[in-house]
Amino acid sequence: MRVVLVTYGSRGDVEPMTGLALRLQALGAEVRVCAPPDFAELLDGIGVPLTPLGWPIRALATGAVPGKTSLSDIAADLIAMAYEAVAGVAEGGAAVVATGSFPAVAGARAAAEKLGVPYVFTSFSPSYLPSPHQRPRPWPGQEVPAEVSDNRALWDLHAEHMKALFGEVINTHRSSIGLPPVDGIRDLVFTDHPFLAADPVLGPWQETPDLDVVQTGAWMRPDERPLPADLAAFLAAGAEPVYVGFGSMLMRGASAQEVSQAVIQAVRTQGRRVLIGSGWADLALIDERDDCFVVGDVNHQALFGRVAAVVHHGGAGTTATAARAGAPQVIVPQVADQPYWAGRVTELGIGTGHDGPTPTAESLSAALKIALAPETGARAAVVAETVRTDGAELAARHLLDMISRVGSAR
Repeated sequence: MRVVLVTYGSRGDVEPMTGLALRLQALGAEVRVCAPPDFAELLDGIGVPLTPLGWPIRALATGAVPGKTSLSDIAADLIAMAYEAVAGVAEGGAAVVATGSFPAVAGARAAAEKLGVPYVFTSFSPSYLPSPHQRPRPWPGQEVPAEVSDNRALWDLHAEHMKALFGEVINTHRSSIGLPPVDGIRDLVFTDHPFLAADPVLGPWQETPDLDVVQTGAWMRPDERPLPADLAAFLAAGAEPVYVGFGSMLMRGASAQEVSQAVIQAVRTQGRRVLIGSGWADLALIDERDDCFVVGDVNHQALFGRVAAVVHHGGAGTTATAARAGAPQVIVPQVADQPYWAGRVTELGIGTGHDGPTPTAESLSAALKIALAPETGARAAVVAETVRTDGAELAARHLLDMISRVGSAR
């Protein structure tokens, strides 16, 4: 039984799929992952075969893909590349599970449809799924009339905007492979039976009659890597530091030097040592004081339980990992679902959202004052006990049950 997992995005879009892949393998399934070539080493390290999909994601994010400037050109190519990647490994397979960039997922959906393979869309955040209980996040370039406030009407506008952005290129590709055009582009990709790989406490889903959502909890892959010796020595040399890292985000509105200066000054203002995650933002030291240390890719599961607070961009995986560790959070949201997670952290009392995407020493210091307050730490410890750790296991078993039912019905 072969299951194909498809994602096109940054580390936060790929990492959860590794958790699901390992659980499926443990349950006897053959797994292939279609993902950006950036993650070949990651997948090879856990023994999951990779089928490269599209351009390296960092090259696309930084504008280093020659000749690819317009959204329609990028979308058309991603649809075609995802289709080819998935079609090459999914024939005769049991299921295709997809997430990440909308055009890439549309290509994966087309491949599954063409091959007659069951398809499951997965969201890592409730904020992406249409619901009368929440407003959709506006897409870049989308103008929402001020007089429209009803959530259902806003989601209808969202669907129209998605169709305007991607409808033509999706239907052009569908026609080229012998599939009929569709009108409801968003609903074609999302389906009415998606998985929601988000923790029920951190990102609860409220039932809606339009969607049969399976909420499993976040898909976390156990990380057994030890912390580097020099990092362990830094942690042991003093009080718990504040970790600041923005993962695969390119910070807006300021240079790497300006952001590094701001975050280090902010943490020092609170009387704390500083642990910097360099990330795509290229954060770095600003002086030679021994209260600050820089790391690259390290085991967050092992690290976050040893820091006073985590300052990050608000990716779903980082939010869940920090919450599971009981670490108070400050989220500096940049794009996508990150404002949603900033709001949830604030509502739960386990941290706070930063006002805007560009931190200054003053603004981040104010946010850290909230996160480092004793009551926030106490609340974070309570919530940590409620965060599910079996999301990937539940998703794998549900998927295999679905495959079994589909097979029995044929």
